[in-house]
Amino acid sequence: MPRFSYPCPGCRSTNSLHGTDCRFEGRSWAEVERAYIDVLSRLSASPVREDDLRAAIDWSALHEAGLRQLKHEERVTQRNGVLRLRTATEYREEVSEPTVEPLRTIYQYGSVPGCHDNAVFAMIAWYEMVGLSWPETKESVVTWLRESGTWDRGGFEEASPAALVEEKRHVYEAGYGWKEKAQSAKRVIDRHRG
Repeated sequence: MPRFSYPCPGCRSTNSLHGTDCRFEGRSWAEVERAYIDVLSRLSASPVREDDLRAAIDWSALHEAGLRQLKHEERVTQRNGVLRLRTATEYREEVSEPTVEPLRTIYQYGSVPGCHDNAVFAMIAWYEMVGLSWPETKESVVTWLRESGTWDRGGFEEASPAALVEEKRHVYEAGYGWKEKAQSAKRVIDRHRG
């Protein structure tokens, strides 16, 4: 089941050591976690209108940023002004295919020689960021390598897609960000597509 580690909505830290330019610098991880819990505990009881959620909680910028992060990660959906917490099954199905650029391009078209390392790095980092376990991440990336045609395009030294992903496990364990590598890979893919 996808896990959620209450990342700081400013810098994604999961402890009290924020990034140097984080707007929540000085706020403890317990405060960050509390803001998420305030929002999630209310949403786990039942769907609620966004303005009613704000009124039910001693709302702060941290709550606002946390709710925005939950929406961005598609843990919370909004329809007709009503917020709803996704079930674990809904969330797992939703995160199986990235919908944000530049990952959407990488996912849809697959990688090409010249950007394989960045593309695989970005896919692993993204699945880690959205909270999949290592086995789920590995399975998702191996499936993507095969179904996107990336593996068939060649350019890999490893004997199999599983061996390639296993070799990149350090990306998952270190919690690297995906955006920079994904942007680099998308530029190469777009050039290749002409």
